[in-house]
Amino acid sequence: MMEHLRVIAFDADDTLWDCQGHFEEVEEHLYRLIAPYCDNPKRELFDTESANMEDLGYGCKAFTISIIETAVRVGGDHLTAAELADLLSHSKSLLHLPATPLPGVVETLKKLREYFSDGDTVRMVVFTKGELQDQENKLRRSGLLRYFDDVEITSDKTQREFLALCEHQAIHPSELLMVGNSLKSDIAPALAIGAWAVHIPFHITWQLEHYDDIDHERLIKISHFSELLAILKGNHL
Repeated sequence: MMEHLRVIAFDADDTLWDCQGHFEEVEEHLYRLIAPYCDNPKRELFDTESANMEDLGYGCKAFTISIIETAVRVGGDHLTAAELADLLSHSKSLLHLPATPLPGVVETLKKLREYFSDGDTVRMVVFTKGELQDQENKLRRSGLLRYFDDVEITSDKTQREFLALCEHQAIHPSELLMVGNSLKSDIAPALAIGAWAVHIPFHITWQLEHYDDIDHERLIKISHFSELLAILKGNHL
C-alpha cells in the first residue's frame, strides 16, 4: 500500500473529535419532551431526518430544523413556547461544540506530519461532509489545521464525491487511503472506487449512519487512532 499511496484523507466528526456525543445530548432532550405523546421518540426523529435529508443534508443546522420540526409535529400544543425555546437554544449550542481532539489524535497527526514532511510524496487532507461554515469553524476550534495540506468539505460522501476528491488531488483511487469512523460514509464508498480504507469505530453511531460490517482486502480495522502510526510507517515507529 505505501508504495503507491499519495493522499491520506481523514474524516473529521467522530474521527478527529467527538461530535455525535453532543448531538445525542440534544436528542435526549427532545425525547424527554415528546415521550408522553408518542410510542417511539427515537423513531419519530429518525423519520423526520430521513424525510429532510434530500433538502437539508447533514450538519448542525439541518439537525436543528429536524429537532424542532419533530417536537412541533409530535408534541404540538402540549409543548410550551419556553420548552421549544430551550430546545432550540440547546440545538444551536452545537454550533459551538468544542471540537476537542480525541485521545491520540494530536500526537499521531504531529508524527505523521513530520514523517510526510515534504508533502510531495504523501499529502494529508481532511475530507468531511456537512455544512461548510460549521465544519470550517470546528476545524479552526480543533487546532488541527496545521497538520493538513488541504481540506475538502462536501454535502455528502458517496462514490461520486470520492471520485471528485481523487480528481481534485490529481490521483488514481488506488493512491488514496481514507481514514474514518463511518462504514457507510467513509469506508464503503472508498472501497467501491478502488481506494484503501482504515476504519476506526466510534462508540456512538448516528441512526442514519448504521451499516453492516465490512470485510475487504483493502480495509484495515483498528481500535485507536494512534495505531495509524504502525500502519503508515511500516511498524518502524
